[in-house]
Amino acid sequence: MKQYYSYDDFRLDTNKLIKAVKPFKAEAILSIARGGYTLAHAMAEGLDIRDVQSIRTELYDKECKREDIKLFGACAFDVKRVLVVDDIADSGETLAFIMNYLRENFPEIEFESVTLFYKKTSIYEPNHWVNEASAWIEFFWEKDFI
Repeated sequence: MKQYYSYDDFRLDTNKLIKAVKPFKAEAILSIARGGYTLAHAMAEGLDIRDVQSIRTELYDKECKREDIKLFGACAFDVKRVLVVDDIADSGETLAFIMNYLRENFPEIEFESVTLFYKKTSIYEPNHWVNEASAWIEFFWEKDFI
């Protein structure tokens, strides 16, 4: 079963997330590529954050899950609080892996995670999320430009 996620829903949900994370006072945003790019950019605009970085992982190849998570890229932070942004906590393996990596490598920095969707079967629950997913989500940025 698949569920289409539109730009209009994205706009409304992003504004909810911006409001929810404001008390954290993030100084930088780390986008998990590629799924987190669109949300990270929108949140950076809404929170007026210019320090937007990305890190790339690969766990899925289309809809097929790989055996191991691969990490690409590096981060360089000169801040105290970073918002980690992805589109969905599906299995949660990517977010758990990234959050553990960040906390181990940047122990002096406080990290909070944010996603548009969260599945209750996920091994990792983001600090902030808006929607519970019960189907495969087809985001507008994945479908509308093909």
